[in-house]
Amino acid sequence: MFKTRITEMLGIEYPIICGGMQYVSNAELVAAVSNAGGMGILAVGNFGSKEELRDEIRKIKTLTDKPFGVNVTFMPTLRIIDREGLIDTAIEEGASAIETSGRITEAHVQRIKKGKVKHIHKVARLRDARTAERLGVDAVAIVGFECGGAPPMDEITTFIQVPLVADAVNLPVIAGGGIGDARGFVAALALGADGVVMGTRFMITKESLVHQNVKDAVIRAKETDTVPVLRSLRSMERVFKNEVARKVIEMENRGATLDELVPLISGDKVRASWEKGDINSAILPCGQVIGLINEVPTVKEVIDDMVSGAEDILNRLTRMIRAG
Repeated sequence: MFKTRITEMLGIEYPIICGGMQYVSNAELVAAVSNAGGMGILAVGNFGSKEELRDEIRKIKTLTDKPFGVNVTFMPTLRIIDREGLIDTAIEEGASAIETSGRITEAHVQRIKKGKVKHIHKVARLRDARTAERLGVDAVAIVGFECGGAPPMDEITTFIQVPLVADAVNLPVIAGGGIGDARGFVAALALGADGVVMGTRFMITKESLVHQNVKDAVIRAKETDTVPVLRSLRSMERVFKNEVARKVIEMENRGATLDELVPLISGDKVRASWEKGDINSAILPCGQVIGLINEVPTVKEVIDDMVSGAEDILNRLTRMIRAG
């Protein structure tokens, strides 16, 4: 039903992508999304070496024969060793796409292009989408202020970001931020997107490794229970509003440096919190879409409900047009 430039480019059934979430997007989650007709993306920030990444990709290939991607972030606050080597490993092991974020160069784009895989670059600003097109990527993902992880510093929402970028570039556009059900899916397509990328919605599924305590906390949460942090470092993240997030904001307001904040925001703490379920021990990236999440379905149920719900919405809109 949904044939877009993204489904054709990636060879997937539905234009629905699970973003590469650090410490969350593992082989099981990636394969579940790909098997359900979308595309799962593995996050290389989970791994300390090319060998570990290679093993996880090979595990994905035992779980699915569908297309999958690998995320390599160039965000300055994430200390990833040998990004170029990780890109090469992902290409060698048969990834269908590389998703990048942060500041990339023409050399990075050419490296991926030479590997004959599709390159999706995730941005939070219109000007960065234009730059990515000029550098030669295959598609851009644009996120709004609602999104978990790294929202735009200038606080522009998804409803504005998507049409701005869709009008500005000739590339396929993927929309992210605040999308968690059929309504957001259809809205993104109506705004000019060729597909959607979701993180928080897939994080709260049965296949996700996130501890049940975290899933329960998200289900209980309201849309107001997230907060942007690390604005002072110009590397803003939207996270769950917990004790650590409040402490980080307090320290930022006092002018804390990155070195002072590291003990609170370290990746090791985030990983441990996801796995052990202590929701007050780390900053936990998630988006405002938590206000729309009230159950823990399977990945397939998420995608099937989005697709069937989208059909219902489009039929309803068609009846409205005819009635007019």
